[in-house]
Amino acid sequence: MKRAVKAIVVASLLASGSFAADYVLKFSHVVSPNTPKGKAADFFAKRLEELSGGKIDVQVYPNSQLYKDKAVLKALKLNSVQMACPSFSKFGRFVPQLALFDLPFLFKDMNHVHKVQDSEVGQKLKNMVTKKGYVALDFWDNGFKELTSSKKPILWPKDAAGQKFRIMSSKVLEAQFKAVDANPQMMPFSEVYSALQQGVIDGQENTISNIYTKKFYEVQKYMTLSNHGYLGYLVVMSKKFWNSLPSDLKKDVKQAMKEATAKERQYAIELNNSQLDKIRAYAKKTGKLKIYNLTPEQRAAWEKAESKIYPQFYSPKKIGKDLIVKALELGK
Repeated sequence: MKRAVKAIVVASLLASGSFAADYVLKFSHVVSPNTPKGKAADFFAKRLEELSGGKIDVQVYPNSQLYKDKAVLKALKLNSVQMACPSFSKFGRFVPQLALFDLPFLFKDMNHVHKVQDSEVGQKLKNMVTKKGYVALDFWDNGFKELTSSKKPILWPKDAAGQKFRIMSSKVLEAQFKAVDANPQMMPFSEVYSALQQGVIDGQENTISNIYTKKFYEVQKYMTLSNHGYLGYLVVMSKKFWNSLPSDLKKDVKQAMKEATAKERQYAIELNNSQLDKIRAYAKKTGKLKIYNLTPEQRAAWEKAESKIYPQFYSPKKIGKDLIVKALELGK
């Protein structure tokens, strides 16, 4: 009760401008405030201000107001911004091991993903990022990727053969589609809708939130809920800022992040479910889209086909056999 009253007093003092925080933490991200990442960032800000008794003033800047993901990592090094939450691919140049999460059909479900992230595997990956001059705090979800196509339903590995699929710049994703004789096409995300509409590519892979918000389902005939790959983010802090904090405030940061991560995971599941319902409603109303779920037999066939690429990434300079094997074991 005392803490709640204190938080209210601190909030009113901050609002009136009669109370100056000891530290200002700018949290930069590239998405809107109503996304799981955006909502979790706002939750973190409020919670850390409460826990620190107003000693840390957290200012959240959504929608790339300060930096885009490519520029934010340099800004963190300079302490021009104190926290960010880029996608894993942005770390690929200096921590390629994060491509572990790109491996197709590695994870059985979201519980398996979280088990890996919360294990020694996740900690090892965070330590690799921290050694590069950042403080890696925690993993946040976007969700699982699904497959769409304008040609035919993608149910068995052979169904993908010959089709052109858009991918992000990733050696793993390139190998993923080549393993089933498909043709991966690297392409900026902003060009995907028009490329699908014009038939430049036949299909794509993405999370439900990306498929829904970018309306990819409107220019595709078939969608398979394959859950074949995971997309996520890593919350990182400026090392200079972190080192400036006393131990009690570092503890508050860790606690606020722990609570925000739990919330973000919840928000991601809720958004995924609600947007999938909207895509299903569109499919039912228009009859222009057919949605499929993989049967256990179909998923087993995909796992067999795709797991053959794992050894390509056993090198410690790529992902590392130890990380891949431990991640698989955590799903048993």
